[in-house]
Amino acid sequence: MKQICVFLSVLMLCSCEYFNVKKTSSEAILKEELQTFNWNDVDAYPSFSECDSVETKTDKKSCFENVLTLHIWEFLQREKIVVTKDVSDTIILSFRVSETGDLKLSNAKIDSVTRREIPEIEKLLYKSLEQLPPVFPATKRGQQVKTEFQLPIIIDIQ
Repeated sequence: MKQICVFLSVLMLCSCEYFNVKKTSSEAILKEELQTFNWNDVDAYPSFSECDSVETKTDKKSCFENVLTLHIWEFLQREKIVVTKDVSDTIILSFRVSETGDLKLSNAKIDSVTRREIPEIEKLLYKSLEQLPPVFPATKRGQQVKTEFQLPIIIDIQ
């Protein structure tokens, strides 16, 4: 009988731990949630009004890049660019779209030959962006977020 009482006493003392409720603070929940975020991906990419009819996320991204590329290409076609040598180059443009939809050119990787032949190329690129239609910013979990991306532009002047 004594053994049963000792066993029950030990069992009661150990079982009290099962009823302890772990309290979590809102900061701990937020910290855990932020660790599960994929910060390199957005729910919806930046967009133009022409891309509203597109359904999938990847198609919207392609539409945005195509509209932007076409706009820059058409702008450069309208400009009278005179060169002494043929220029065939791929320019890598780095863009930043703010939370409010402001699209800015942050960097342009241009070959030295292209810079020499078209010294005003960066000014032309900035000028082409001033005439863009309104940009809708990217969203992440319902919030508008800033995004950065790169876009190749092919320059072929003869």
